[in-house]
Amino acid sequence: MPVAVHANTIANIAGGAYNTTMNNYIESRPGKCGGKPCITGTRIRVWDIYQAHRTGMGVDEIIDDYPQLTPASIYAALSYYWDHKAEIDKQMKEADDFVEQLKAATGPGPLARKLASTDAGGDTVSS
Repeated sequence: MPVAVHANTIANIAGGAYNTTMNNYIESRPGKCGGKPCITGTRIRVWDIYQAHRTGMGVDEIIDDYPQLTPASIYAALSYYWDHKAEIDKQMKEADDFVEQLKAATGPGPLARKLASTDAGGDTVSS
């Protein structure tokens, strides 16, 4: 169970590094979401909240998508993002680059191939 500590304080518990910040709202733990900062008690990453907010979603709309969250946890995630912007932007870019590498290595999936052949006049889609 995560232990809440004051912002920017690192607690070492049983030899493991728990870095819980923003009081009870944000945590980073090895083995949980790849160590990325998440809203405490969830697997919702700070960057997920930032991305939703960036696309124009307000707090109430984010809560509609993530009903287990509170306005305070959303504001904490956004605050954490802005306090750690360079680090989180780097993590998001690395994740995007990894996905692109996988796509390049594996090629299009079965659905993409099927759609491509349909667009080329090969197969037809039946109901």
